[in-house]
Amino acid sequence: MMRGMIKVSTVFCSFLLALMLQTWFSENLAQGSESEAQTPIEAFQQKRFGMFIHWGPVSLRGTEIGWSRGREVPVEEYDRLYTQFNPTEFDAEEWVRLANEAGMKYLVITSRHHDGFSLWDTKFSDYKITRTPFGRDVMRELRDACLKYGIEFSVYYSLCDWYHPDYPLGSPGGKTEKPRSDMPRYYEFVKNQTREILKLYGPLGVFWFDGEWENPWTREYGNELYAYLKRVQPDLVINNRVSKGRRGMAGTTVDIDENAGDFDTPEQRIGTFNRERPWETCMTLGKQWAWKPGEELKSAQESLQTLLRVAGGDGNLLLNVGPRPDGRIDPGQADVLLEMGTWMGRYGDYIYGTRGGPFKPGRWGASTCRNDRIYLFVMDWPRFGELRLPRVPVEIVSYNSLSQAEVTLRQDLTGLYLSRQDNQVREPATVVELRVPGSAFDIEPMAVEEE
Repeated sequence: MMRGMIKVSTVFCSFLLALMLQTWFSENLAQGSESEAQTPIEAFQQKRFGMFIHWGPVSLRGTEIGWSRGREVPVEEYDRLYTQFNPTEFDAEEWVRLANEAGMKYLVITSRHHDGFSLWDTKFSDYKITRTPFGRDVMRELRDACLKYGIEFSVYYSLCDWYHPDYPLGSPGGKTEKPRSDMPRYYEFVKNQTREILKLYGPLGVFWFDGEWENPWTREYGNELYAYLKRVQPDLVINNRVSKGRRGMAGTTVDIDENAGDFDTPEQRIGTFNRERPWETCMTLGKQWAWKPGEELKSAQESLQTLLRVAGGDGNLLLNVGPRPDGRIDPGQADVLLEMGTWMGRYGDYIYGTRGGPFKPGRWGASTCRNDRIYLFVMDWPRFGELRLPRVPVEIVSYNSLSQAEVTLRQDLTGLYLSRQDNQVREPATVVELRVPGSAFDIEPMAVEEE
């Protein structure tokens, strides 16, 4: 009898210990703990900042990738650009080193855009990089460089293909119909190519899909492809554009239970504050995704403030560059990224591995949190007086200005008030650290009233 009681007690204690450990992991992950993430999507969120690259033979014309086929560039001419494409200055390590110096943690390359050109040595098409005068496998070189520098390698892939004869729609912009097409056979082509990418260059961090908005691509195709690729690589992260749930450029997913995808994809805009559904803003440094000569670029300050507001909303930023036809990243774009990297070298620890909030982003700035710390990024100080934020519903144990400017802080029943002593300091954001008792993540998110 005693032996049976000991056995039951041992089983109960094991169950209780497992329950306690599960609770501990859940609480620490919710706080944005520095411990290793438990799921691939959590690991993705912790990176916060990535490099998007749109590149291909179209850079020879300086027009938009995919979209300029049959519009600015006649179809026949566009489809022959690859025979002239010889980017002899391409250096994968230089690209990845730039991403690393900018503070980016992952890289997403356009393996194939809407124009159907494959940037790797695929065995399922002759319209590919290894059939150009250049002849080298760009994606293999990039994957290897990413491994060397500790940058996570990821891939963009278009589900529409205005070049492929089996895909029903064509250029310009999917507005024409091909006389003969075979969508089921095209779907098998997509499965073959995406599986090939995983086998040749995996494991990937993210498979980033696009082109799902056109009618030939159905929810059934998308959900089946999502499940298929997860079987090939179970820890793969896949965006919501694999299926049909994306709501326009806002990028949010409708009918989440019916549409596959691990995160939302706002485009050319900052997503709204959301801790429940992972999201990533994709945005260009200029106006165009592919390289455009003489293009006006966003400044480093504007790009950094975008990153801070994205992270403050609990999202990631995927910032795009368009390399030149010779294979170099445009020097103007590189200068912006390097300037961002200098700032991120000082303050990146308050962005990576954090969660958004508890103060929601706005014109005033943004905030992130981790464990018992809140990090304020103040970007718009009042000309006179103090910056008022909502009152934190717990005691502020201490505060510290992490920037050059001296900051004073006080809290009463009406709010949290900050003032900056040196108004001559010019920086993208003044960074202030608050320490609170317990978990900062547990503080209910608060909107900041702005005049």
